[in-house]
Amino acid sequence: MKKISVVLLILLTPIFGFSQTQWIRVNQVGYLQNDIKVAVWVSKEKKNVSRFEVIDVQSGKVVYSGNKIRNMGKQPAFESSARLDFSDFSAPGTYLIKIGERKSVPFKIGNDIYAGASEIPLKYMRQQRCGYNPFLRDSCHVYDGITVGDPDGKRDGRYYDVVGGWHDASDYLQYVTTSANAVYQLLFAYSQYPDVFGDHYQANGDEGANGIPDILDEAKWGLDWLVKMNPDKDTYFNQVADDRDHAGMVLPTRQKVDYGWGAGKERSVYFCSPKPQGLFNYKNRSTGLASTLGKYASSFTLGAKLLAPYYPEFSEMLLQKAQDAYCKGSENPGVCQTAPGGAPYFYEEDNWADDMQLAAAEMYNVLRNSEYLNHAVHYGRLEPVTPWMGADSARHYQWYPFVNLGNYHLALQNDHPAARTEFIRNIRTGLQRVKDRARDLGDAFLNGIPFIWCSNNLTVGFITQCRLYHELTDDNTFLEMETAMRDWLLGCNPWGTSMIVGYPDGADTPEDPHSAFMHLHGMPITGGLVDGPIYTSIFNRLIGIYLANEDEYAPFQSDYVVYHDDFADYSTNEPTMDGTASLCFYLGYLNSQANVNEKVLGGIVRGNPSKKKLALIFTGHEFADGAEAIRNTLKKNKVKASFFLTGDFYRKFSSLAVNLQHDGHYLGPHSDTHVLYADWEKRDSTLVSRDVFEKDLKDNYATMENIGLKMEQKRYFVPPYEWYNGQISNWAKAMHVQIINFTPGTTSNADYTTPDMNNYRSSQTIYRNILAYEEKNTLNGFLLLMHIGTDPKRTDKLYNRLDDLIKELKHRGYELVRVEELLKN
Repeated sequence: MKKISVVLLILLTPIFGFSQTQWIRVNQVGYLQNDIKVAVWVSKEKKNVSRFEVIDVQSGKVVYSGNKIRNMGKQPAFESSARLDFSDFSAPGTYLIKIGERKSVPFKIGNDIYAGASEIPLKYMRQQRCGYNPFLRDSCHVYDGITVGDPDGKRDGRYYDVVGGWHDASDYLQYVTTSANAVYQLLFAYSQYPDVFGDHYQANGDEGANGIPDILDEAKWGLDWLVKMNPDKDTYFNQVADDRDHAGMVLPTRQKVDYGWGAGKERSVYFCSPKPQGLFNYKNRSTGLASTLGKYASSFTLGAKLLAPYYPEFSEMLLQKAQDAYCKGSENPGVCQTAPGGAPYFYEEDNWADDMQLAAAEMYNVLRNSEYLNHAVHYGRLEPVTPWMGADSARHYQWYPFVNLGNYHLALQNDHPAARTEFIRNIRTGLQRVKDRARDLGDAFLNGIPFIWCSNNLTVGFITQCRLYHELTDDNTFLEMETAMRDWLLGCNPWGTSMIVGYPDGADTPEDPHSAFMHLHGMPITGGLVDGPIYTSIFNRLIGIYLANEDEYAPFQSDYVVYHDDFADYSTNEPTMDGTASLCFYLGYLNSQANVNEKVLGGIVRGNPSKKKLALIFTGHEFADGAEAIRNTLKKNKVKASFFLTGDFYRKFSSLAVNLQHDGHYLGPHSDTHVLYADWEKRDSTLVSRDVFEKDLKDNYATMENIGLKMEQKRYFVPPYEWYNGQISNWAKAMHVQIINFTPGTTSNADYTTPDMNNYRSSQTIYRNILAYEEKNTLNGFLLLMHIGTDPKRTDKLYNRLDDLIKELKHRGYELVRVEELLKN
């Protein structure tokens, strides 16, 4: 039986025992406040349920009584099942679900419950490092390696330094296929949610901050290895070692496998080959190079973009390598599969167009060459939907990667509206196929994922695509499935276990995974995503698989699907490096919800409403008549504010801007020439291309630097006219700039209006509105916007009331801070 705390054991005693016939499964971490919240009840008896209760763990009281129940009938291993929907209940706290005398394990509700979740997978990634391993404080495989399998037959037997990278799983093989995908997934997660990844480790994985987010350190570790695996533009390696590494369970630093060059010495380094490979009885079915070289190119390109601020020369090299790899991949279409050894198992990747699509899309994002965009569209049309989606089965890693992020990048392209529509449709089609399959199966957990080897990796790919689709469209069609599959990974599954080792802490998670670290030495491998459930028919066919211990999940196994927390089951309970890396995006998203800042269309419009802080922000373009009055008032009241000014303003009033920064105020951009980005009536209609937007913002920053301003570490941006849409937010985020906007409600932003305008507000009216709003609603977390100057036709200037306003706000207990202080996590 799993280890659980004494408190939980006392609480849950009624649900354990040989006579138990029903269970209630929940997400063991819990649910965001606005989530679709569903628990699943399963029973060995034929019956229906009509009501359930939500119990507050602290008080023991019923806080919600629910009747939103979908009885789902017979399931594998169960005679009855039901989905218990308590989405209407959103109060933060710790709860359990109760039906009769049956109780679930406790879970939480709250927007902060996933705080720190983004760091969990990185723990496992650091432990998987080859070469220097910070977990062991020792090095392994330092002699790698000697080349084999040269398709030209000329370079076999040569030594190349390919030390580094990550071990693929709990064995110690290394593949570009999975490693390049892992690198890309880490980089993509950071590009989407940069604020949630901390800096607690050095580049080599030892503890200690180094000024670089840890997820970028981890990606850099992988990129360094990929560079070694691509020593020149004509040489591309595909893997290090083969299944000879499976000879016994041992720590990597103690491994003594002999590949023909001495025990524990060099291992085989396989070339990328367009021809079938395999040194022993089995060969793969390789037909080209594009699948692997496309992965090289996409990882190198995104790495070049994101690492440029930290490693500019390395980034330049990566970009050149990306172009070389892409060119060679284009010339060699087809798949480059991994090489089997003594057993018939290898990654049977059959698709390659998706890899070239992603590479082309990323190269277009960086180089802005329309040829790459056209290539991306072409490759994307060769495989509109990843083929596993909606399928009942597939061979091992047959359709890989399990999510096509090239479709996402094309769905963002305002430069190609037809492609944008087409690839949003493709994303939806894949999701719909999985949803339809779950419906046809009548699955109580809404699981339409095929239970092939590494099914959890497919699940992560699915929820990633769900989240990206929702962010692209605001369409709620797949939200229930998204949360259901997230919950599946965290305990709402037939076995009632999280599929992530050690997460959440104290819950039912894998305790005996297929890992030498944990099985032989009791070293925790926290953060590793295990393979996950597998069809019983596949499990029964695998070579050398058995159960070493009594199956604690025996009541939940079936002739259809099994999962075992047993080290001897390498098919369901072995953590995988690439699947774990893929978790970073979705856990990054969940982690981001712990940030209490309020957003509209991706722009922050309010800080923490529970703290009595606000930020005065000033925008400016043509006019600066209030500048000296504002400067003097802020200095007099010892207040630091934030100014967002156009490039035109900075060029015209450069000395003023320098003085503002010297006074200690935050200075940021407001667009270079005050261009309107989005239509006033149809806000989702973007009026500029991505190139125009990026140039406009870059020019604004360039002007700031040219006049001698220091760039702020946290980059915030108030868009011109204080008007934007979700696409503008995404484009800004890709440049590591966060859009912010004023908090609505006070009319402070109307201080620019002139008497001839219909929306004119006098300064006295605005002043009264601000204080009246505060009395009724508070100004906690407000971004209170005014203008640094206004049209001469407005003679009634609000900045002349600034001194009175600041004094009154301070009197009411408010702390006035710079924008980054207000919005920090």
